[in-house]
Amino acid sequence: MRVLHIITRMIIGGAQENTLYNCLDLAHEFRDEVILATGPSHGPEGCLLDQGRAGDLTIETIPSLRRSILPWSDVKCYGQLRRLIRRVKPDVVHTHSAKAGFLGRLASWKERVPAIVHTVHGAPFHPYQSSLARETFIRCERFAAGRCHQLISVADAMTDLMVDADVAPRKKFVTIYSGMETEPFLTAGKLRAEARKELGISPDEIVIGKIARLFRLKGHEDLLLTAAEVAKEIPTVRFLFVGDGELRDSLERQAAELGLSRHIIFRGLVDPKEIPRQIAAMDILTHTSLREGLARTLPQALLAGIPVVSYDIDGAREVCIDGETGYLVTAGDTQTLARQLMDLSRAPELRKKFGMRGQSLCRERFSHHVMTDKIRGIYQKLLTDQDVSQLPSEN
Repeated sequence: MRVLHIITRMIIGGAQENTLYNCLDLAHEFRDEVILATGPSHGPEGCLLDQGRAGDLTIETIPSLRRSILPWSDVKCYGQLRRLIRRVKPDVVHTHSAKAGFLGRLASWKERVPAIVHTVHGAPFHPYQSSLARETFIRCERFAAGRCHQLISVADAMTDLMVDADVAPRKKFVTIYSGMETEPFLTAGKLRAEARKELGISPDEIVIGKIARLFRLKGHEDLLLTAAEVAKEIPTVRFLFVGDGELRDSLERQAAELGLSRHIIFRGLVDPKEIPRQIAAMDILTHTSLREGLARTLPQALLAGIPVVSYDIDGAREVCIDGETGYLVTAGDTQTLARQLMDLSRAPELRKKFGMRGQSLCRERFSHHVMTDKIRGIYQKLLTDQDVSQLPSEN
C-alpha cells in the first residue's frame, strides 16, 4: 500500500521517533511505499532526520508547515498538503502532532483519501492554557476527529482525556503504545561502568536522571528544587539532565543559585542512539513533566532495569506502577518527590526489584515491530472494510 505520514516537525522527540520507526518498518518489513511529509526542524532540539537516519525514505519538506499558529502560512500549507495528496494518491494518510494533525486530516478528507488515521501523542489542550485557548483547541480536535476514520492513542490516558472532552466517541480510539528499539535498553547494563566514567561519576555516587527537552512544562524547575533537598541529605547524589532547549541558560543559573553546580550534570543534546548509554549511568530515572502523553523515557529506563519516579500525569501510571516499578507523585509535590527519590536512593535491592518488574512489563509492549504490525493491521482493516458510503464526501 502507499502510506503518507504527515508530522509538523522531526525534532529529536518521542512522537518523531515513533513516526520514523513506523515509516521505516512499513517500508522495510512490508515493502509499502512510504512518504514522510514534515515541516522544517530548526532549533536546539536537533533534527531526527540528520546524518541519514531516514535511510532511503522519501521525505517531502513543507516550509509552511510550522508549529505556531500562523493563519496565512497555515492556509498556504493546507493547499500544499492537498496538492501533495493529489500527486501521491495515498491509500492511507497517517497524521501526527496538533498542526499537522489538523491540516492533514482536513486536506485528506477533502481529497477523499480511503483511510485517514491520526495518532494522539499528547493532547494539544491542557490545564496550563487560558480557558479560551483550551476551548479553541478542543473544538479544533473535535472538528478534525470527524474527518478521519481511526484515532490511535499512545496511552489509555490519552483516550480518556479526549473522550472526556467530547472530541470523539471511545469506539473511534485504539491504544497502541509508542514503539522503540528495545534490545539496546535491555542490554544497557553492560555500558554502566564506561558511561559513568565518561561522565566523571564515581562508583559510589547515586545518579538520578531526567531525559527531556529543556522546555516549559517539562518540570526541570521542580526537579532542581527537589535536587537541593536531596543533596542536603545525600551528598553523593548527582542529577543527570539529558536534553537541550531554550531554558538551558536559565536552568544553569538556577542550579548555581541553589548551590547545585557540583551535583548537576547538563549533558545536553545527544543522539537518540546514545540514550541507552545515558540511562546505563543512572540509578533512578525521574519524570517531572506537567503534561505528556506517555514519556518514552519511562519504558526506556524500565527496559534497562532502572526504576522510575514520576509525576502522576497522563499515561505515566500505565508503566510506572506505584510500589511495583517505581513511585507516582502528585504533580508539583516536590516534597514527596524528594522523599521518594531519597528512599529509593538508599535502597539498592528495592531499585533492583522495581527495575526487574519494569523490564518484564515493557519488554514486548514497547517493541516498534509490534507497534507497526498493529498499526498496519488498522490500515488493512480500514481499506478492506471501508464502505463506499463512508468515504469522505467532496463537500
